[in-house]
Amino acid sequence: MNKRKIKTIITVIGLSLFALVQLFPLYWLFMFSLKSNTDILLSDNVLGWPTVFQWENYATVFSRSTIPMYFLNSIIYSGATVLLAGLLTAMTAYAIARMKWKLSGAVFMLFVVGLMIPVHAALLPLYQVLYSTGLRSVPYLGLILVYVAFAIPMSVMILTSFFKVLPRELEEAAVIDGCSIFGAFWKIMLPLIMPGFATASIFTVMGTWNDLLLVQTYVDVNSLKTITVGVLDFVGVHSRKLGLIGAGLVAATVPVIIIYILFSERIQKSLLQGAIKG
Repeated sequence: MNKRKIKTIITVIGLSLFALVQLFPLYWLFMFSLKSNTDILLSDNVLGWPTVFQWENYATVFSRSTIPMYFLNSIIYSGATVLLAGLLTAMTAYAIARMKWKLSGAVFMLFVVGLMIPVHAALLPLYQVLYSTGLRSVPYLGLILVYVAFAIPMSVMILTSFFKVLPRELEEAAVIDGCSIFGAFWKIMLPLIMPGFATASIFTVMGTWNDLLLVQTYVDVNSLKTITVGVLDFVGVHSRKLGLIGAGLVAATVPVIIIYILFSERIQKSLLQGAIKG
């Protein structure tokens, strides 16, 4: 018992130190956003608290800049991508994992190959497709479809693995009770893979929210660009006001953290299920 307690204490201390190391950049960024240029450039206490908390930096970011517009655009792009990619990949993964047809393995491998295609290699072909179909001039739609296309392969892999471990008796019982295939998928199977859906959604949100290359390539109208572009422009305009730049970076970072916190319980359940069933 003493050895177990010692191992537990060492583990807790190690994990706590690891957590502090991971959280320290967020703490530093938040303190940075509340400092004046004097505190940042001239103070010896670079890692400490500001002499005077500059809360007006956040007021300036949200009231005297275009950051809120870019922020709203990022929410639209991320939300629409999660919904569309989630619905499409859930149905695709269900067909691959639960239905018997000859090409299911080949189709799954096709999605796996999709993970190997670098974004840079697809920039020009996608640009030509969006331009020739007129989608590039449609607000939001063109870029959302591109985000969905890049989100599908990873989500299909995640959800397929979750569908495969569910017992077939669930569907058989649903069919006996008069439920259709779509009804069994929507009412029974989909709720059971929600932990996997949450995991896939996190990957999708992070990929969409943090993207800079695609939005700079396919979107010409400034009012339709995202928070990453907004922060980039903000840095250029306020290059001499470092605290304002920090506040803009915090505004771009916090939503992803909040989303992860909201989905963290389901992600932990997905990892636990995978460990038990593995």
